[in-house]
Amino acid sequence: MGSTETYGDHFLVDLHGCDASVIGSVEPTQEALLAAAKRCGSTIIKYFFHQFSPTGVSGVILIAESHFSVHTWPENNFVAVDIYTSGEVMKPDIAIAFLQDAFNAQRVEVFRVTRGQIEAGAIQDHE
Repeated sequence: MGSTETYGDHFLVDLHGCDASVIGSVEPTQEALLAAAKRCGSTIIKYFFHQFSPTGVSGVILIAESHFSVHTWPENNFVAVDIYTSGEVMKPDIAIAFLQDAFNAQRVEVFRVTRGQIEAGAIQDHE
């Protein structure tokens, strides 16, 4: 049996006890996600964030390595972040630590899902 590769790793990040004044507004949430994406070595292609009324934010960052997404519930001091990376260059742990600090999260849970085991050499890089 030959070696295997994957299509990447998907990190599901739950941040509890976050600062509602930060995660309730689009500007600081967007700023934090973009900074986290840059700090961990990803290449940002496009992004979009939406402010809900009266409070809360959802957003997505398309990166060359895959994506970041965020959904906030300021009324519960909770943020859900997804980080999917299809390469070896990006360091999600750096992004997660940065977001914990930026949102003043009191507790963080990270779930890692490996996507698609396949035979080595079957994946082609996209440009």
